[in-house]
Amino acid sequence: MDLRAWLRGRVRFDRNELAGAFGDLGTDFPLIAGMILASNFDPASVLVVFGAMQVLSGLAYGLPMPVQPLKLVAVLVITQRIAPSVVHGAGIAIGTLMLVFSATGILALLARAVPRSVVRGVQFGLGVQLALLALGNYVQADGVPGYILAGAGFVLAVVLYGNRRVPAALVLVALGLAYAFAMKLDPSALGQAVGFDWPEPRIPAWPDVWTGFLILALPQVPLSVGNSVLATRQTVFDLFPGREPSVRRLGLTYACMNLVGPFFGGVPTCHGSGGLVGHYTFGARTGGSVVIYGTLYLALGLFLAQGFHLAVELFPRPILGVILLFEAVALMRLVADVAPARPEFLVALLVGVVAVALPYGYVLGLVAGSLLAHATRRGILRDPPGPERPCGDSNGTNSPSPG
Repeated sequence: MDLRAWLRGRVRFDRNELAGAFGDLGTDFPLIAGMILASNFDPASVLVVFGAMQVLSGLAYGLPMPVQPLKLVAVLVITQRIAPSVVHGAGIAIGTLMLVFSATGILALLARAVPRSVVRGVQFGLGVQLALLALGNYVQADGVPGYILAGAGFVLAVVLYGNRRVPAALVLVALGLAYAFAMKLDPSALGQAVGFDWPEPRIPAWPDVWTGFLILALPQVPLSVGNSVLATRQTVFDLFPGREPSVRRLGLTYACMNLVGPFFGGVPTCHGSGGLVGHYTFGARTGGSVVIYGTLYLALGLFLAQGFHLAVELFPRPILGVILLFEAVALMRLVADVAPARPEFLVALLVGVVAVALPYGYVLGLVAGSLLAHATRRGILRDPPGPERPCGDSNGTNSPSPG
């Protein structure tokens, strides 16, 4: 097989792929940095493993299919300062569960059982959460200068949105770097922090695997089924029709990442519809953007891990907030394809609201939304009768079918 020809069809390296590489930065980097700083992870191990997973994912799928930290795990680690050994054990537990689900066909069964309206609701809920995070945490991070930076970044992103010649993400990153060096960073201090590091191999202990299973894997896996597998596959179908991977393949790559990463100090990871949409929104169309994105983390881990607290300042939170907001809006817009069918649209909105508003909302939304959608399809729940329409009314007989 001609390797160069194979790669040419799967990865491309140009300014749009480079711009797309920053489309998921606002989601991933704060979670990665938060876990490292909250629980004293080895920065080199976390960053290098995370970057390597990105590169392998971009090459394997030939699509902007990035790797993301598991969001629920990250939030629990940051808020409860869970020990790295337990987090590594949780990765093994999560990978094992997903491997079993993929190999036994449980994932394929769930894919058939969960209606598209429920998947849209999961995406909508995630988009709302990302928008709230962008506006409530990131944009406000630096006070008045941060608001000015975010406002300028937002205007530039709107003006350049969809511009393939001058990609918006590259301008935003350049603006953020200029702000960082002008307001926060001493270039000489950053230069002194440069050094070479390498991941530290480790073997998770059985008690840590069991503890990680109980406190991290059990709440995370249902969310992963909904967003990392089902919603991601639907998003690939939306953006790259005919190229969507099987749920089994997504489940297997998800499992492999979490069965390998912990042995080198990596945090639990997944695929995700939000990351895919983020890369695509800012210009990516191949796996090249994910390879570039992974190379960024590899460089940070190999050469800047000793000064990681300084490296964090390279990406100002207001700019990350603008990037995250555009990713959120792109995710929420996907619900539009079920809007013409009233019952499906209501199910999607219900799932989204439950996902955002309730503890374990994604799990509850996935289950309750699926039950409601199937009940509606079977006629158990029907719309209340309305006034009769004249035959041939364009709002009646020609309206899209809810099925």
